[in-house]
Amino acid sequence: MRTARWRLSLAVAGVAACLGAGFGLALRDVALAQSADAELAALKARFRRPDAVPFPADNPWSEAKARLGQKLFFDPRLSGGGTLSCAGCHDPSKGWSDGRRTGRGERGQALQRRTRHLWNLAWAEKLFWDGRAESLEHQSTMPIDSPDEMDRRVADLVAWLERDVDYKAAFAAAFPGTKAVTARQLAQAIATYERTLVSPMTRFDRWIAGDESAISPEARRGFRIFAGKANCTACHSGWAFTDHAFHDIGLPGADRGRGAILDLRAADHAFKTPGLRDVGRRAPYMHDGSLATLEAVLAHYESGRVERPTLSRDLKRIGLTPEERADLLAFLDTLTAPGPVDPTPPAPKAAAAPRRAPVVETRVVAQREREFLPGAIRIRRGETVFVRNNDTRTHNVRVFDAKMTYDSGAQEPGETVRIAFPRPGRYTVFCGIHPTMKLTVEVER
Repeated sequence: MRTARWRLSLAVAGVAACLGAGFGLALRDVALAQSADAELAALKARFRRPDAVPFPADNPWSEAKARLGQKLFFDPRLSGGGTLSCAGCHDPSKGWSDGRRTGRGERGQALQRRTRHLWNLAWAEKLFWDGRAESLEHQSTMPIDSPDEMDRRVADLVAWLERDVDYKAAFAAAFPGTKAVTARQLAQAIATYERTLVSPMTRFDRWIAGDESAISPEARRGFRIFAGKANCTACHSGWAFTDHAFHDIGLPGADRGRGAILDLRAADHAFKTPGLRDVGRRAPYMHDGSLATLEAVLAHYESGRVERPTLSRDLKRIGLTPEERADLLAFLDTLTAPGPVDPTPPAPKAAAAPRRAPVVETRVVAQREREFLPGAIRIRRGETVFVRNNDTRTHNVRVFDAKMTYDSGAQEPGETVRIAFPRPGRYTVFCGIHPTMKLTVEVER
């Protein structure tokens, strides 16, 4: 009898242990699922669309100015021969590009590089593939003045606009209180219109906003691959899918890209990361238009790149299965909105001025993950700032100011550069390779 009770007790204990183990496993599974959900929610938050568009204080949005900018943008008379408008190369139906391997000038001559798209330039840093334009206002008239593109001297164009009755009235409405058309107004009007070109809502955006049925299971898997194994977010980050930086991604060719603009060999073959919004309309791809399809783009990143010292340190060698490639392409397809593009966007909500970073009393600044830390400092006149590269990337620290200029050259990981500030004032320090990196230095009197 005692033996039977003992065996029954063991059996009950065994069942309880199994139930306990099963309960523990269930709790662990719940915890893992909650952790995965939280990780996905945090990842999705990094790609959420902004609800307002930034405009510079010295060129705020107005309906009259945007309407004038659109009229100028689509007018072929802005070119020397009267045959090529801005829209002749930046076609809304082709993702604001032109569908060609490289651009074409007014006389039909082939240009060196692919025509970039114009989506979401209100958030852009350094324009063109090589970043040679500081702002949209700087960029907007450069193709007009270029002999290889629209081939019309801006001064001649301004004189013509001044004589045209309709344009004269449109400029007066857009810039009230001014008496004459100026080159600055021309640039500001076109730039204002270009800032309104915000890519439309897509299936991906609806999914980000909470509609789980907006994209397929394949696309959801592709998003995880995009942000994980494929390492795409190392460059295609944020809601516009660009870091606004310059990378050598291993394409063959002699074009120096950003390196020629900075006069910096470490930035040779580096070109600006294009955003991926509306990517389905924008074939062919890359700065030279050398890759005809998105499948070819994936193949390049897996096995096609040229190995050289300037290759971006953000690139990782990857290998995808056929199923993973299909999932990744399914995700990329969710970034293109169906239907025709409206060349007359609705009036944007203007964004508030960005908050300034808190000012820290220090002379020592670190660079980490493409940031200056801290982002704003205060020093005394004549003191030196020490900027140490704690990142894994090459940086190029610069100051362009009426009071002083500075260029560090290639600042490799582990290196410290020293910047002396002999005169009081406020300075902006930035990286020529990763332009979103900015440091404010306040020098006391």
